[in-house]
Amino acid sequence: MKFDHPAFAPYRSLIDALELARALPTPGRDCLDALNAQAAALGTRNASGLPLRFFAPDGRLSARDYETCILRTGQVPTRADTWHDVLNALVWLRFPRFKSALNAAHGEAIAMESDSRRGRRRDALTVLDESGVWVISRDPALPALLAERAWHALFWDHRHAVETEMRFVVVGHALLEKALAPYPSMTGKSLTLIAASPDPDTADELSTAALAGIDAPRQLAPLPVQGIPGWDPANASAAYYANQDIFRPARNAAA
Repeated sequence: MKFDHPAFAPYRSLIDALELARALPTPGRDCLDALNAQAAALGTRNASGLPLRFFAPDGRLSARDYETCILRTGQVPTRADTWHDVLNALVWLRFPRFKSALNAAHGEAIAMESDSRRGRRRDALTVLDESGVWVISRDPALPALLAERAWHALFWDHRHAVETEMRFVVVGHALLEKALAPYPSMTGKSLTLIAASPDPDTADELSTAALAGIDAPRQLAPLPVQGIPGWDPANASAAYYANQDIFRPARNAAA
């Protein structure tokens, strides 16, 4: 299994420690034991301060029960034979502040809901959990271009600034799963973090505060991640960004 896509760069040491590049995880490889050993070594905890542990669920949980289980017990339901769940565990281990804040926000939103239907706040949190990308920038003008879907201006006209002033960190485990076999149109959802440093560990802390201002999915700008300079060798050409099936202009943009 290849983890050479740039999306996996922040996770490289964990991927190596867990030997994930060898093959698809299976229960026979004691994947849960390896994940729990890492969690214990790192002192990973949930928002309630409980030690985080990964366990194999007996059946499929509802989204409400899944989040509530993690918040109340520190136990993360994890199917060890699926990349989707193993990559979710990977994000927990690498960015525990963000994941615990997401889980706590889900718990708060669930407490405010009058029935089992998921509200806009939880929709947005779920989008970030599955497809989130931190857009870390020292220059606030650059993420503004992203919000405007000014793809050519951002990724080509300001290419050097993007490469020197910005960093993109995939924190959505479903998007990481797609990056195992990347394709041009795969798209994340952006959480913008203005920071003096593009360091992901600093962003892990900043992201928890940023979550407070997110209450609807529409606030999360789409990001065709293969357009990030260097993330696809083909995007070294300006023509790459002319494909409007991928780099769709804003609805109010001139035709």
